[in-house]
Amino acid sequence: MADCVFCGIVAGEVPADVVLDEPDLLAFLDQRPVFKGHVLLVPREHVVTLPDLPARLRDPFLAAGQRIATAVVEGLGAQGSFVAINNVVSQSVPHLHLHVVPRTKGDGLRGFFWPRHKYDDLEERGRYAERLRAALQ
Repeated sequence: MADCVFCGIVAGEVPADVVLDEPDLLAFLDQRPVFKGHVLLVPREHVVTLPDLPARLRDPFLAAGQRIATAVVEGLGAQGSFVAINNVVSQSVPHLHLHVVPRTKGDGLRGFFWPRHKYDDLEERGRYAERLRAALQ
């Protein structure tokens, strides 16, 4: 889809810090992370919401989400993760994406108020991506 930023990332036309690159799926760091290491998992195929996800992608999508949730703990030292999908409401990009947000006790995340924490620079964001790529190997 020409005007979808996530399709642009999948096509390599929009830069992103990719942490998982598979034939049907791509995961990359959120550019406006709730916490550093916040990952977005998308199907390569343009799908708007979870109900639109083809059956053949359901298991691979969830399996990749599980691996990323493990990677934020093992690769970043998080104590756990927050995993979420928005469908239409609060969906800032109309392309299905699963959020995997690293969590630690006392991190300040309460309910659905998502404070944003910027990376210091592109190098720091790249280091987070590298740590997650290594944990996903």
